[in-house]
Amino acid sequence: MADLTDVEKIVIRSLREPELPLLEWEGAYTQFRRVYRQTFEDALRGQRLMLVAVQGARLVGQVFVQLSSTETRYADGYSRAYLYSLRVRPELQGHGLGTRLLVAAEAALRARGFTTAVIAAGKDNPGAFRLYERLGYHSFADDPGVWYFTDVNGKQQVVEEPCWVMEKPLAPAAPEA
Repeated sequence: MADLTDVEKIVIRSLREPELPLLEWEGAYTQFRRVYRQTFEDALRGQRLMLVAVQGARLVGQVFVQLSSTETRYADGYSRAYLYSLRVRPELQGHGLGTRLLVAAEAALRARGFTTAVIAAGKDNPGAFRLYERLGYHSFADDPGVWYFTDVNGKQQVVEEPCWVMEKPLAPAAPEA
């Protein structure tokens, strides 16, 4: 079981370029190397956010945010943004780190003037659905969750992750005192 004092010391911040290989979690997610690079380049252009949870020199969680998309019901570039790729190391799950990552992403969106956060919960992941509901998200669409990516070897892959698409209204950012 994780030491809760260590969990409280975890810092959530934007990913730095030298940390891109850490997203692969010791080889478990190497197939997404090109996706991570493209996402980082999009973040540099202001099209996405890549928030990570860091414990010492170790990456222990992440959430990415797409600020605009051709699928405007998910992300339209000014009022709606899509949170995705939320992940927490298994040994740290159940200690509030996923909640902290989502709260940080929502705060970043509020600071940019966004009014709605959108996220998808895989139909095979009822725990995620319950977490998002607890945080104020409600389901508004059913999605087949089909997406494509080019893997580390340059081969196109298809992923099918049927999901519920959920949204949450974001209260405006509080003015600074």
